[in-house]
Amino acid sequence: MPGLDRIIRLKTVLARTGLSRSTLYRKIAEGTFPAQIKISVNGTGWRESDINRWVDDPVSWHTSASRKNSD
Repeated sequence: MPGLDRIIRLKTVLARTGLSRSTLYRKIAEGTFPAQIKISVNGTGWRESDINRWVDDPVSWHTSASRKNSD
């Protein structure tokens, strides 16, 4: 089904990107990595498509550009 986007958790994101946890959260704060989304009261995850786009081109990825491309 096209259009469906999986939500992946922190452990998977770290494995796919090769970033450390602290680097990942620093990049989120800088706006150079996709922000997590709330999936439950105590849980968060990332859209798999956002992570795939970042992995494809991490240097030019920026928060505002990503949202425009995925909407």
